[in-house]
Amino acid sequence: MFAVVRTGGKQYRVAPGDKIVVEKLDGNAGDKVTLGDVLLAGDGGNLKSTDGLTVAAEIVAQAKGDKVTVFKKRRRHNYRRKKGHRQQHTILRIVAIGDHKAEKKAAPKAEATPKAEPTPKADAGKSPAARAKETAEATADQHKASEIAGTPTKSPAPNNEKAAGAPKAAAKKATPAKAKAETPSTKNAAPAKAAVKKTPKAK
Repeated sequence: MFAVVRTGGKQYRVAPGDKIVVEKLDGNAGDKVTLGDVLLAGDGGNLKSTDGLTVAAEIVAQAKGDKVTVFKKRRRHNYRRKKGHRQQHTILRIVAIGDHKAEKKAAPKAEATPKAEPTPKADAGKSPAARAKETAEATADQHKASEIAGTPTKSPAPNNEKAAGAPKAAAKKATPAKAKAETPSTKNAAPAKAAVKKTPKAK
């Protein structure tokens, strides 16, 4: 069943079990509220009379809406005013419409995960020494199998140039010391002045 109720100057379509946010109503969380201004009521496609019909609701919480900034300005008059506002709301849960009450929904049961059945241990009745011996034998068998099957093969592209058969790089020609010394920054520089030899003065 559904109904259209009016509260706080607004209209809401409600059904038992619904939660709605309306303009602030007096009361605390948990209080019962009756909405008597019912405009329309119906069940499926059939409309019902609203004479004496009321909607019972319960206050879930008193809350506030989002903040709204109010800013006023008059240009060329150095006039600015800024205010903030949060509208007060009441959250309601519809309990019943007339005699039609909300059906309590059963909580969905979590799917039971199949428990892993404990596997019976074959060596449950064996002594610790026997178990240790079996473990050592199993480990030795694994090592032997890995030695047989895990012989490493040569890498198809070895890092060593000699092993790869790469052609040797051409030997760099020895460049004269003078050429080595020249770098792009010193290429166009003036040659260094040779030391002037002093000749002995004739007496």
